[in-house]
Amino acid sequence: MDEIVEVDVSLDSGMKFIGRDADGREVVMDAAPEHGGEGAGFKPMALLLISFGTCTAMDAVSIMRKKRQDVTRFSIHLKGTRVADHPRVYSKIEVRFVFFGRDLSEEAARRSVELSQEKYCSVGGMLKKAVPIDVQVETRPG
Repeated sequence: MDEIVEVDVSLDSGMKFIGRDADGREVVMDAAPEHGGEGAGFKPMALLLISFGTCTAMDAVSIMRKKRQDVTRFSIHLKGTRVADHPRVYSKIEVRFVFFGRDLSEEAARRSVELSQEKYCSVGGMLKKAVPIDVQVETRPG
């Protein structure tokens, strides 16, 4: 059965908006000062990258743990290149996964990321239909 997701976004003040999910959690978004905001919250396009990064990170780390890889730390860096003309969409997204741990398998890390990108991450599944996504995977001791 299909899942329905509902959120509400309301104007707080100026160009600051509050997004709320069905459980009442909130996120603040605001425009830059040059666009009438105060810069007091996330910009929507940055929040999109954060959503994608978190979605794929949760998958990749979970898969690594299932593979009994000792991941002690993890980071992900995303960089989106936006076109100059409106609607200023991303023309490219670069993603760098970095797994830290003891005796990590580079192959397990690559496969975990691949599974996330190809099968599990719903945000990435939508984005890859619209924009090229370049992925790099690193393992480091620690």
